[in-house]
Amino acid sequence: MLTYTCKTAIKAVIYLATQYERDEKASIKEIAEYINASEHTVGKMLQTLVKQSVINSLKGPAGGFYISKDQRNQPIINIVEAIDGSAVFKGLGFSRCSSTHPCPIHNEYKEASDILERIFRTKKVKELCEPVNNGLAYLIG
Repeated sequence: MLTYTCKTAIKAVIYLATQYERDEKASIKEIAEYINASEHTVGKMLQTLVKQSVINSLKGPAGGFYISKDQRNQPIINIVEAIDGSAVFKGLGFSRCSSTHPCPIHNEYKEASDILERIFRTKKVKELCEPVNNGLAYLIG
């Protein structure tokens, strides 16, 4: 359902949000190492997130990527839509699947998709930081 890049983006934003209290900026290399992803993928994805105002960046020797208080309060759906687009939860089942032309798993897939979309619309970035900070959840598998 979500692309690898989108999953990586969610992990990167959560990582930046966990750094908020320290008021530190993170480099592409630091983020990539922490979430166990390629620097190339992380770099491209971070630039997309900056362009969509999901995160911020600052150039120069003291620069890097960071997240503001308001951005910590944004729903996870902002990350998903910035990377995978707004129709990510609309592509149900097979390529031509719809309510008028359903695939064999249409109803089940739609139900699961609706649940995921609701979670991503209601969960805030900051809510996902606490389990990571407390060692109850991890950003790498």
